[in-house]
Amino acid sequence: MIPNRIKPDPIPIIRPVWEYQAEGDLRGVYEGYKRAFQVPWVGVVSMAFAHYRNFFNLWWTALEPVVQSAAYVEACERLLQQVEALTLQLDPPPITERLKALGYTERELAEIRKLIEVFSHGNFVQLPAVAAARLLLEGGVISGSAHLRPYDARHGPPDDQPFVLMESHHGTEDTRRLYQDIMDTLELPFVNTDYRALSRWPSYFELAWGDLREALHRPEYEAIAKEMHAAMFKAAATLPNPARLSALQLQEAAARDARISEVLEVTRLFTYLLPGLVTNVAFFRAQFEVP
Repeated sequence: MIPNRIKPDPIPIIRPVWEYQAEGDLRGVYEGYKRAFQVPWVGVVSMAFAHYRNFFNLWWTALEPVVQSAAYVEACERLLQQVEALTLQLDPPPITERLKALGYTERELAEIRKLIEVFSHGNFVQLPAVAAARLLLEGGVISGSAHLRPYDARHGPPDDQPFVLMESHHGTEDTRRLYQDIMDTLELPFVNTDYRALSRWPSYFELAWGDLREALHRPEYEAIAKEMHAAMFKAAATLPNPARLSALQLQEAAARDARISEVLEVTRLFTYLLPGLVTNVAFFRAQFEVP
């Protein structure tokens, strides 16, 4: 069963429990989350899930060993390869020479590319797990084996890249105007972590966003997002499931936190956003790869 690609209207209220707010057991869970996914940050989707503590705890307890399995990592690698091939249909314009003309050095260009790799990896390793949450809330099944083969190697990029976010209040009026354009164009009330991190280099990100903004209106863009939506749910449906997590169990946990419809709308929002986000990051990556 592949759930429909739905953008909730109106957009549900998101109440993330930010990393700096995490206390007690949740702080430890967040650290374990970063180790399991091999990422330097907790995704906004998971921090939004953490507002619904019973739902979040059951989801993460069942999925934590799964995301460290070979089957999970290999599924994520296939999703990454798929979107990178599809994104070439958008003809990402080369950006390297334009940045050099602005004065960017090879070292600075390498730093931008390294950060893009962090997000390229970090977004994909969360896709099947987030899709699994919605799949179960809508009555679906995760049908994979109870057996797990651990993935013992490091699959994430080096974690020595500085992770600095350019918040709206850090920037000039130009930064705030750019962020407002992102929210208006994507019809969202927030700016993703990826964009706030890449805005550490404002002149780079203005160019990159301008190129992407034009591609967003092409019919191929939504076709790619739809294909990635279907792919992430296919991956989620066949994940290993050693905990035998069922739809009923996750629904009952969510109902202890809020109306199930509220939790479901939050999962629908993020499963709508993620295919576009991974496409956008693949676009930024391709801008450095195309001749």
